[in-house]
Amino acid sequence: MNRIVLGVEYDGVGYQGWQTQPHGKTVQDTLERALFDFAKVRIDTVCAGRTDAGVHALEQVVHFDTDLVRAMYSWVNGVNSFLPSSIAVKWAKELGQVDASDQQGFHSRFSAYSRTYHYVLLNTAVRSPTIHGRAGWFFRPLDLELMEAAAKFLLGEHDFSAFRATGCQAKSPIKTMYEVDIKRNGDLFVFSLRASAFLHHMVRNIIGSLLFVGSGRRPPHWIGELLESKDRSLAAPTFMPDGLYLAKISYDRKWDLPESNAQNLPFIARI
Repeated sequence: MNRIVLGVEYDGVGYQGWQTQPHGKTVQDTLERALFDFAKVRIDTVCAGRTDAGVHALEQVVHFDTDLVRAMYSWVNGVNSFLPSSIAVKWAKELGQVDASDQQGFHSRFSAYSRTYHYVLLNTAVRSPTIHGRAGWFFRPLDLELMEAAAKFLLGEHDFSAFRATGCQAKSPIKTMYEVDIKRNGDLFVFSLRASAFLHHMVRNIIGSLLFVGSGRRPPHWIGELLESKDRSLAAPTFMPDGLYLAKISYDRKWDLPESNAQNLPFIARI
């Protein structure tokens, strides 16, 4: 069997997350139905990172194994013809035959060495219906410098239990945060976080806590105190999913996958 890798973009509004559910509308179920309609055989997919309900992806990476021989452009154009406008296959790459005993083969999740998420936030006194679902909203004025000072505490290897959802199934809460960047243009903030991996709700919990700092409710060093506490109950509530985008999955160059721009931003944030 050959291993095929896809780059998939989707609008998470209206979906109950990525992962298949018995009675829910999910991105995985929708993609696998389109693959079946195109290939006429069942195809099971594995993704790099499972996104929650309402969360978007600029580049989700998915792999599957198949005996079918198709040109890569056929996997793109053919599958897209069966997908709704909210999901699109952007590229396809064949990585050769799969050896079940080869632990060094490509895996969309386990071969990744970092993930990048963007969070787009509208900071206005009144919410905007025209970008509902595509950006988060916070009405209190925010101080960029305070949030940047707080974000520095997140860098490096830490136990991120204070930002971990109760039902998180990750084996370890210890992750390495490589970068936290915050940019502002007018009423829009874009938070970019790159880490070795993320815990369930970790980005949204971090964003919620940074907003506490930015609005003056907590000092910047509070973020460091949260990390040391390892206590989820002390951090801010989980922030809304609307503005969260899975932006980039990074792999070793030996796999020769299409390179997306590290600043791969949602259209709303290209300002």
